[in-house]
Amino acid sequence: MTDETGTIEQTKAGASDGRRPWYAQTAIVTVAALESDADRGLSHDEAAARLSRYGPNRLAAEKPPSAWAVAMQQLRDPMNIMLVAVVAVSILIGEFSTSIIVGLLILLNVVLGARQELKARASVDALSKMQVPQARLVRDGKLTLVAATEVVPGDIVRVEAGDLVPADGRILHSATLEAQEAALTGESAPVAKEARALPTGDVAVGDRSNMLFQNTSVTRGTATMVVTATGMHTEMGQIATMLSSVHRTRSPLQRELDSLTKVLGIVAWTAVAFIVVVGWLRGMALDQLLLLGTAMAISAIPTGLPAFVAGLLSYGAKGLAEAKAIVKNLTDVETLGATSAINTDKTGTLTMNEMMVSQLYAGGAWYAVEGEGYRKTGAVTSASGAPVPEFTRLALGLALDSDATVGDDGTVIGDPTEAALVVLAAKLGVHAGEARRTYPRLAEVPFDSDYKFMATFHRYAVAGTDCVIELVKGAPDVVLTRCSRVGGPLSGAQTPIDESRADITAANRRMAGKGLRVLAFAARIVSADEVPALTTDPMSLTQDLGFVGMVGIIDPLRVEARGAVHTALDAGIDVRMITGDHAVTARAIGETLGLGAGAISGKELAELSDEELARQLPQLHVFGRVSPRDKLRLARLMQDQGLIVAMTGDAVNDAAALKQADIGVAMGSGSEVTKQAARMILTDDNFGTLVHAVEIGRRVYEKIVAYVRYQMTQLLSLVMLFVAATALNINHGVALTPSMVLYLFFCATAVGVVIIAVDPGDAEVMRRPPRDPRVPITNRAAVLSWLLYASVLFLAALAPMVAGPDTPRTDAPSAAMTMAFVVMGLGTVGNALVNRRDPAPGLLPPVLKAAAIGLIPVGLVVVATRVDFLQRSLLTQGLTGRQWLGCFLLAAALPLVVEVAKGIRRGRAPEATLDARSAVTPARARRD
Repeated sequence: MTDETGTIEQTKAGASDGRRPWYAQTAIVTVAALESDADRGLSHDEAAARLSRYGPNRLAAEKPPSAWAVAMQQLRDPMNIMLVAVVAVSILIGEFSTSIIVGLLILLNVVLGARQELKARASVDALSKMQVPQARLVRDGKLTLVAATEVVPGDIVRVEAGDLVPADGRILHSATLEAQEAALTGESAPVAKEARALPTGDVAVGDRSNMLFQNTSVTRGTATMVVTATGMHTEMGQIATMLSSVHRTRSPLQRELDSLTKVLGIVAWTAVAFIVVVGWLRGMALDQLLLLGTAMAISAIPTGLPAFVAGLLSYGAKGLAEAKAIVKNLTDVETLGATSAINTDKTGTLTMNEMMVSQLYAGGAWYAVEGEGYRKTGAVTSASGAPVPEFTRLALGLALDSDATVGDDGTVIGDPTEAALVVLAAKLGVHAGEARRTYPRLAEVPFDSDYKFMATFHRYAVAGTDCVIELVKGAPDVVLTRCSRVGGPLSGAQTPIDESRADITAANRRMAGKGLRVLAFAARIVSADEVPALTTDPMSLTQDLGFVGMVGIIDPLRVEARGAVHTALDAGIDVRMITGDHAVTARAIGETLGLGAGAISGKELAELSDEELARQLPQLHVFGRVSPRDKLRLARLMQDQGLIVAMTGDAVNDAAALKQADIGVAMGSGSEVTKQAARMILTDDNFGTLVHAVEIGRRVYEKIVAYVRYQMTQLLSLVMLFVAATALNINHGVALTPSMVLYLFFCATAVGVVIIAVDPGDAEVMRRPPRDPRVPITNRAAVLSWLLYASVLFLAALAPMVAGPDTPRTDAPSAAMTMAFVVMGLGTVGNALVNRRDPAPGLLPPVLKAAAIGLIPVGLVVVATRVDFLQRSLLTQGLTGRQWLGCFLLAAALPLVVEVAKGIRRGRAPEATLDARSAVTPARARRD
């Protein structure tokens, strides 16, 4: 049973009282409900019984598809089924070479498709690998070390700083406890934890301060907890369940090619049926009839469509890899080009996932802190331009009143927030390690979420006198209530706090409003008569403090993030930030990025129905404090609206949404779970790489459209030629032999694809809005263009067969059929040259490179008419100079018509073209 919090109960021993979630119950009630003992834990026998009842504390693995099943699925593709039929008929009529060649094409299609499908989709397996090896439990009153997989509900677990939490649990008691939950919630800063019960109600996972969750880490303090959920019933387990239930959507290109294949199948088999029926009615011999049908099928079926499209996508994937973006499936290259919305995570994606002090408020003045993350270099500058005062003594306080250490390489041990303070101290000229050795800690009041501050005591010389000083840091409101004056003993003159309280409070609000985590600092000199209290009651000394200053800490933006977002907005792509961090922080980051207004919290999001959310979505661009389920819901809702959604992320909490998105994008430094769930991995963690990947995807899609236009011109012209030959009984109804068709396919059509593939494409591709996925490749305007171009090539090839120098024959070479073959070959080269771009002219630079490639099929066509064994195989013969001239003139008709048609379209709609290039989408409007 699942309660309102999403915590799955594991039978009676794992159940709350049926009404109140675990976090709303007291520790005593929770232990009793789980039939455990806070002091002695479970007995070994009871633990074994529960392990048998609930199963191991591990996440279920997702069974991968078998290679045989994937291959058979590829073989059932309609295109491959048609090719299998061609192979069967070819064998029946003795065209063994034709059957072998077509069979190899089938094998190529199956291997390419299956290879991509067999890429590991082990999202849940990656989660299971995150399991903690061992856990410290209390069993039969003794502390025991057991395998994490043997932890059961009701176990009493002890954790301390540096530990990973083995299962979900309710905290029974803790000391200065903080946990890093970014992997689960997306919040960058560690979260303070305590044992106090929370109010009943729907509390987000990130706000359940008395709960610890599986595979999150303890960064500070110690705790004892009672396990409330294990395995697939944990919060991590629920993510695994979502991953298993998410089914990947087919890419836009896959859907369009499926539709195109069906249309072509109808055209092909209708033409075959027409030709066979007419031949049968004319009394054609069976072997001739089958030969005619085979030639027609090979002509009408786009035999190489899957392989050629895979080649173009592979070319794009190579470009992406060079740009540090790795795609798992070739079709994902094209999906990138159709991206119309990006849902990006904040922590580790737009930001560095490294805490850094960015602002300092001291002495009533503001100071900006420069630098990147945990690098110890960066200047402190005055906001007003005035000289920066001496902050060495303040830096000592930052270093001494913290426990974290930061290596010169940026390695952090301890709390990330304290690490930011250590880095600031280094920027101010104080080395934390040396300071701590020089001024060792005499006593301390450790941080606790109950009183929200930390105090340390050190012996230090003030004004030449050796004395004991107290350094305090904590939440501004708490520290301020303990201060009676402004100015610590290390900073000179002091004034009453009441004179500055309003300014300090306003400064705190200002920094908090920018999404900064604010810490305040205070200090005092411990008098001689108070020194004994250092050992008996140091808490009593945390009064009558002198306020020193405040710092604002933030997870800073990546250097390239802002520019990348602006580029995406210029390209008409809607960018939304969806994070588990607090809404205030998210809103501030969103404003810095230029995402505009429209922020909402996860709690507000949950109160909206899908219909209300869909209506408000265009005005919402920042989502804070959201859960993994919220991210998944948003991706699905946007897809339902027809958007092609890209989702970026690096933490476990992003995995389900990444798997659901049309293009899930994981960061190279992210968790293994997100890498397995995603369709693309950015090896440099650079959000800008994603935007560049979209540009590459758009160029690849333009190449695919050009290829389909080119291929359909070839295919339809052959269909028209064969149908006309049959209807008019030209050459006994056989326009070209099967071997001629296959020769043209491999030696001319395939080279034409290379011409299209190497074309650099349109330089303005990222200044246009995304293509509308509802407008398919086979739209009305495109089909009319195909028919026009195919008709021209068909008439050019038909002319020599009707008015050629001799009568074409099916069983011997003839000049007429050879000329038709040559016209089709030369026309293929011209087709590729002019149709590689549309509506831009195809004969503009770099046309010389394309023309040089085109010389290859021209030479092969010439060879086919001159070499003896090719003449015998193809039934061609040598042509005279006059006949070659006629072939070139007839073949030139197609490029001439194509360029004239494109010129007319450009001339008729110059304003439409201009509007398309300068259209202001909602995303670009916000950018401007």
